[in-house]
Amino acid sequence: MGSGRRAALPRTFGERMVFVFDEYCLDSDRRELRRGSKLIALEPQVFDLLVYLVQNRNRVVSKDDVLAAVWAGRAVSESTLTSRMNSVRSAIGDTGEQQRLVRTIPRKGFRFVGDVREEGVGAPAGASGRVAARLPDKPSIAVLPFTNMSGDPEQEYFSDGISEEIITALSRLHWFFVIARNSTFVYKGKAHDVKQVGRELGVRYILEGSVRKSGRRVRVTSQLLDANTGSHIWSERYDRELTDIFAVQDEITASVTAAIEPKLLAAEGLRAERRSADDLDAWDLVARALSYFWKFTAADSATAIAILRQAVGQYPNYAPAHSMLACALLVSSYVGWTPPGSERELAATLAHRAVALDDDDPWAHVALGILALTGRQTDEAIRYFGAALDLNPNFATAAGFVGFTLALDGQSEDALRQFERAMRISPRDPFNSFFFAGIAVAHYLSGHFADAVKWARQAVQLRPGYLGGHRILCASLAKAGQIDEARAAMATLRRLMPDMSTASIRQSVPYTARTIDRFLEGLRAAGLSE
Repeated sequence: MGSGRRAALPRTFGERMVFVFDEYCLDSDRRELRRGSKLIALEPQVFDLLVYLVQNRNRVVSKDDVLAAVWAGRAVSESTLTSRMNSVRSAIGDTGEQQRLVRTIPRKGFRFVGDVREEGVGAPAGASGRVAARLPDKPSIAVLPFTNMSGDPEQEYFSDGISEEIITALSRLHWFFVIARNSTFVYKGKAHDVKQVGRELGVRYILEGSVRKSGRRVRVTSQLLDANTGSHIWSERYDRELTDIFAVQDEITASVTAAIEPKLLAAEGLRAERRSADDLDAWDLVARALSYFWKFTAADSATAIAILRQAVGQYPNYAPAHSMLACALLVSSYVGWTPPGSERELAATLAHRAVALDDDDPWAHVALGILALTGRQTDEAIRYFGAALDLNPNFATAAGFVGFTLALDGQSEDALRQFERAMRISPRDPFNSFFFAGIAVAHYLSGHFADAVKWARQAVQLRPGYLGGHRILCASLAKAGQIDEARAAMATLRRLMPDMSTASIRQSVPYTARTIDRFLEGLRAAGLSE
């Protein structure tokens, strides 16, 4: 990095995103809510509350979540919260009695239940018109979560696991563009229009299906659809013994590939994973653990880790159990669900064991990359994440972690390009809370403090308990000159990290030697003590 003037960051990344629902259009960047052409006036807190509800529509948000995101954790009376929620409903034509769009879940919290379409606005400010995600140059597909037809909610993880396996198999084919699991699973359990899903995710093909498991028998149906027309291309039903489930997954992958690109199938060939029936129980445990891991909460992460420990103990030669446990331990520690650096040595042992068992496991390389990243070994981290992307070029998590690594080292332009790649593959990923914070870091270290504040706010809104989002928000607000807001944000952060100091930040937050002082400068301005 030279000492001269920095080049401007690419401004094409992070195009304005608007949320379209019912008769309304919500533009969070411009802070505008419109019904048709009519602009609806909202108080700032009411607007922030509406944005938060819409952005987190895939889950129930608790009162504490709302207070942390909208009121920066300040104490607010029940009547104030009720008043603001009523104002939100009134602004979008809803009422507390109807709860057509915003639903109160007794003793749980709130959830926005309206159908929402996210649309990027590529035109300059002031221009009209919205565009869907652009189709990539290579064949593009989204695999929607297969429906559990077993009549037993406890079997949900099994159908999810089959969907994930097919996504992974297709993703490893370098000539496919495959939307990541975490963005297709937002459609789980919802009625959907194939053409609309294709527009929202920017893909040409949709694969959907169902799974019915009964005893040692399983029935899997699948169908491939053209997202442009909604027409069927191919469908099949498989009635097999449970021990044949891996073969079924391979057959579905092969059939999809043959239907879309038969010439490429012949040229490259599908390498089926020759897994035996002995692997089924190990796979079942890992699939069960992942159903918790992807919920991305402290409690669910702890449950996933417990199941993965069981898998590693019972199946010491099953690579995915080792790699996923390593990743779960590292992620849980980094986001603050467990003490910083806890079980790092165990995670390292697990990651190296996973690579030794199966060097083609992308998650094993991601685990090694996170170890290097948190150890401030930038080049080594990028090498490991790059190895994961070589194995699976549609691996959004790996691409995002490359961006995160570069951002923490001050390589902002390259970081933003990697974040853009990750979010194109998985625009609705729970890891986006990480990556929004990473984008904020890239802008912060390049002196674009207003942009840093915008992305940091989104990180905190998406995951109110994510410490990294709160840290970069405090620093960005202070450097942007918003001192009162920075100190309020610091008060929230101190409640989440009561023992925080500059020394603990230097020890546990993996900014590199050339960026840590600039980061601490912002935190000190926000009120961080030595």
